[in-house]
Amino acid sequence: MSDQRVDTVRAPQAPGVVSGKPPASEAQRGRRNILVLLVFTAVTNLADGVTKIALPLMATQVSGSPAQVSAVSLTLSLPWLLAALHVGVLVDRLDRRRLLWAANALRLLALGSLMTLAAADAVTIPVLCGAGTVLGIAEVIALTSASALIPALTPPEGRERANTWIAGAETVCNEFAGPFVGGLLLAVGTGVALGATWVAYLAASLIVILLVGRFRAAREDGGGDIETAPAAVRVQIAEGLRYMWNHVLLRTMALILTVLCACWGAWLALMPLFATSVMQLNAREYGILLSALGVGGLAGALAVTWLNRFFGRRWVMFADLFGTFAMMAVPALVTNLWAVAVAAFLGGMGGTLWTVNSRTLAQRLVPDAMLGRFSAVNRLFSWGAMPVGAGAMGLLAEWFGLRVAFAVFAVSVALTVPPFLRVLTRPVLSAAFGDGK
Repeated sequence: MSDQRVDTVRAPQAPGVVSGKPPASEAQRGRRNILVLLVFTAVTNLADGVTKIALPLMATQVSGSPAQVSAVSLTLSLPWLLAALHVGVLVDRLDRRRLLWAANALRLLALGSLMTLAAADAVTIPVLCGAGTVLGIAEVIALTSASALIPALTPPEGRERANTWIAGAETVCNEFAGPFVGGLLLAVGTGVALGATWVAYLAASLIVILLVGRFRAAREDGGGDIETAPAAVRVQIAEGLRYMWNHVLLRTMALILTVLCACWGAWLALMPLFATSVMQLNAREYGILLSALGVGGLAGALAVTWLNRFFGRRWVMFADLFGTFAMMAVPALVTNLWAVAVAAFLGGMGGTLWTVNSRTLAQRLVPDAMLGRFSAVNRLFSWGAMPVGAGAMGLLAEWFGLRVAFAVFAVSVALTVPPFLRVLTRPVLSAAFGDGK
């Protein structure tokens, strides 16, 4: 415990709250803000889910090259690797609600331009790559800003509920409803799909007006919003990286999350081939398998508060290690659809359990003036690990076979158990959350 000092995990006071429960008016504002952020998250994630299926499908109508179609898909996620750290600095410098508006303005511009070109039959792969890049940057800005707004707009006791609902909305809208709705809209017509998505982003921009409270990062000395000239961007990026690395608990969680997200990237990359060539699944059975992953995520969002209360956050977060291990180990051992689907369900559920608790923890530990950079660094670790995991999985499968590749990733999850048990102890987490769970 010498390097896990209690003062390193003491939660900062929420702005405007001296001690005890917040006043009724603040609690009401918190509930209102949670609802607004929930609706904003649902609408934008639904639209994101549509664009993530629409752009690659549009690419297949323009080119038959797998590399070019893959490039369009890559542009939607590549900004997390290239721009996340710089966006984190912006989130800590500027008004976060205005950044949400800026993100949606970029989305509206990209989709409006794409609709115009589609109507003129002038869509090309470079055009789709450009639109995908703009949409990807907008997603980085929106998700980082929204995550940083939660602790400023909601009292501490409401943050777990906010993170739970928002994580559930992300799962349902991005993984289920978005692609499903996108497929239906594209069946009607490309213009209809793009137009409906444009309207959704516009509606989300109007929803943000309803947020009430403080939208700029507070100074670390508690002296109000940041007004003095900020340090250079590279200095602030270094501060964000250094803050995470010097914090034992947050650093350990970030490194464990990197491994877990690499496994997710690997599973998603290899499962289509494994399901069709080894498990011999048809389209309906493969749909069941993928649905199990999302249903598990939704189940985790619905159950996380109850599980935290009865089992404690330490073991609830540990469930993600167990679920991800099962998700990777079961395909290495058996090819039964229902066994692999149950493992996928456990992996999806564990992912949501980790997400809700880790976000709530970070919002308690990380100063408001650092929250944007921390969120960006954390997402850089997690989102950046997914393509790395996918690439490593492909190489392992090519050299040693599909089952061996799954087994190697299962072992990588097992290796995260000792540092988890050593660092994420009950006393440390109790001090961090401040509620004894």
